[in-house]
Amino acid sequence: MTATSVAIPERVSRTAGLGWLRDRGMGASILVAALSAGFGVVLVDVTAYIGAVLQADPYIGDSGTLAFVVGMLSFLLTAVAMYVAAVVTANTFSTIIAGRTRQIALMRLIGATARSQRGEVGRQGFVVGVIGAVVGLLGGLVLALVGVQVGVQLLDNAPSGFSVLQPLIVLPAVGVALTTWAAAWAGSRRVLSVTPLQALGGSVERTHDDVAGRPGRHVGAWVLLISGTALLAAGVLIGLITPLGVVVAFLGGLLSFTGLVLGAVLFMPPVLRLVGRMLGSSATARLAAENALRYPERSSRMAIGVVMGVTLVTMFAVAMESAKRMMMSQVTGEVHEEFFAPMDAFAAIMMVLVAISAVIAAVGLVNLLTIGVVQRRRELGLLRSIGLSNGQVRAMVLLEATHITVAATLTGLVLGIAYGWIAAQSLLGSVPTLPEMTPAGLVAPQVPWLPVAIIVLATALLTLVAAATPTRLATRVAPVEALAAD
Repeated sequence: MTATSVAIPERVSRTAGLGWLRDRGMGASILVAALSAGFGVVLVDVTAYIGAVLQADPYIGDSGTLAFVVGMLSFLLTAVAMYVAAVVTANTFSTIIAGRTRQIALMRLIGATARSQRGEVGRQGFVVGVIGAVVGLLGGLVLALVGVQVGVQLLDNAPSGFSVLQPLIVLPAVGVALTTWAAAWAGSRRVLSVTPLQALGGSVERTHDDVAGRPGRHVGAWVLLISGTALLAAGVLIGLITPLGVVVAFLGGLLSFTGLVLGAVLFMPPVLRLVGRMLGSSATARLAAENALRYPERSSRMAIGVVMGVTLVTMFAVAMESAKRMMMSQVTGEVHEEFFAPMDAFAAIMMVLVAISAVIAAVGLVNLLTIGVVQRRRELGLLRSIGLSNGQVRAMVLLEATHITVAATLTGLVLGIAYGWIAAQSLLGSVPTLPEMTPAGLVAPQVPWLPVAIIVLATALLTLVAAATPTRLATRVAPVEALAAD
């Protein structure tokens, strides 16, 4: 009774102020929000600056089409970054809630309701979002100001008197704060199922049997996946008639991928099981593989962020390469390399911008893997007490990170190639082609191997980075202290 009476006031005092910001995972959530907000602010200023440059051009200044296209791309890229950040934040808060199960149950014992506890988590998410939005807003303005100064030095027709304080810069900041709050609220839904009896236990993740025994929870994921797939097919068919099919395909891609995200706990374990067989048959490798399958929710949260990043980069690369190859097939005679230089430059810029979303997803993986190791101190201490050395424990954590990133990379490559081809097909299927100016029809998917190789190398680097802190934490605590942890 004494331990409980001490632990509860300590927890109340921490949640009453801002002490909870020191909890592991909160700093990375602020970083994710700041990256998203800063990215949006920079895109808003870049779009406005490009519009000013175009207006100053004597040849295309009167045309608003290019400025509209750039503005639309800016909006879409900002929306994608916020979408990725929202998923990463929701997964982070879900993992944090699993670690707080005992503390929440203790609060329930002294009269707190589940909804009040969830409201507290929602307020924490809002504070995290606001802090991240403010940091991102300031950082984005600084980067935009530097970019404007670089533009003045490099461009002959640079607009004079351009201000980075554009009215629309508040939109990504406000959007990030609201989506972070909503993501925290969604990620904290498990609070409603915590019972006072769970005060006797520690952090709890749902096992494979628990997940498999609740098929009703995944109905929404199946509905989104099936409806999104139908819209993707409709986009391809409509694209044979008009380029507007890409709009239908975009909506289908958004719905189907959201379905995959929500149902990741169903779709990722088979991939994880397949990759787990590739890790070898040593005791350390088998432990790493079984850990991923024993708690599919935790593993799926870690993997889905990397899946999003790889899918986005691969999708844009495949779509751009398919469009380029189609254009090359329409050019007769010798083609100079300078002919496609503008398109290659545009593709490179788009890849860099999309890679920002992949960075946000990578931060989520590092954060979730670190939180997972902290919450498994008791398990790791037990493994060390029965004879596993520090090196074996570190190898196990590294293999877990490898297991998840390889499975996520393979899944992302497959999805990215599929989404990229659908985007190119729905946009270019109706474009007239030489020599008879008939519609292009089916467009063959083209996979640029250089971006794929870069993705694989980046994944290998991400594995090492993601495992660096967790492997150090896994062996820092003595086995006796770990076994005594909650």
